Amino acid sequence: MRSNDTSPAARRLTRMLYWLCWSVIILGSYTDSIAQSEELGSWNILNVQYKWNDRLSGMAEGQVRSLRFYNDFHYHEYKGAITYKAMPGLRLTLGAGHYVTYLPGGDFQKPKVNDEFRIWPHVVLDGALGRVRIEQRYRWEMRNTSFGYRNRFRYRLGLSYPFGRMKNGERPYVLSASNELFFTDREPYFERNRAQVAINRRLTPNVAVQLGYLHQFDYRINDETGRDFLVLGLYLELHRRKEQTAISPEVLPQD
Repeated sequence: MRSNDTSPAARRLTRMLYWLCWSVIILGSYTDSIAQSEELGSWNILNVQYKWNDRLSGMAEGQVRSLRFYNDFHYHEYKGAITYKAMPGLRLTLGAGHYVTYLPGGDFQKPKVNDEFRIWPHVVLDGALGRVRIEQRYRWEMRNTSFGYRNRFRYRLGLSYPFGRMKNGERPYVLSASNELFFTDREPYFERNRAQVAINRRLTPNVAVQLGYLHQFDYRINDETGRDFLVLGLYLELHRRKEQTAISPEVLPQD
């Protein structure tokens, strides 16, 4: 009997993720030319995770974004969250953060377009098909914006595939792809679609880096803008006890 690793569905997902890997490589090859045409922005992430035990962990993250390639910085955020692993395949998170958008045309150009405090519970369902990890995230955002209170609802479907030679019980590289839909409870209801492909590299048991490409389409939005971004992320892990296992790598963005 063949294992799930060699099932036809797993092989199809693996081939798809390899194509996504080539997309990231091609992105890197053309970054300079795209940056010169000022069509590509930057999306920069610093993420720190702390694990109390096998069920409870915390996260703090800061982001800075620019509409052009490391120019015209227009957005920053910082946030924190607590995650509880209720059972295998089910994680519950409660987070909050501060999100600020500035006018385009300069670095943090005032007046601010939006100054927002946001609370966001979400539920994540995890599954696997062979080595391919499948994640579904459902998030409710309670947004106190410059325009008053707003609700927003988000659904994200993500795939990730670890590869490379095993080291310290895990593979050093992870390919990921995700697509997320944004909705509100006001007409016309649909706000945004956001897609990302990325590759993660674990440098040490406690440090990982990410390179990716993110594209988003905004139908009706009053906060962060921009369409195409080069994503660079640095992820740090801290543990209460040295013998604890590593936190599952957050190859899909917390945003």
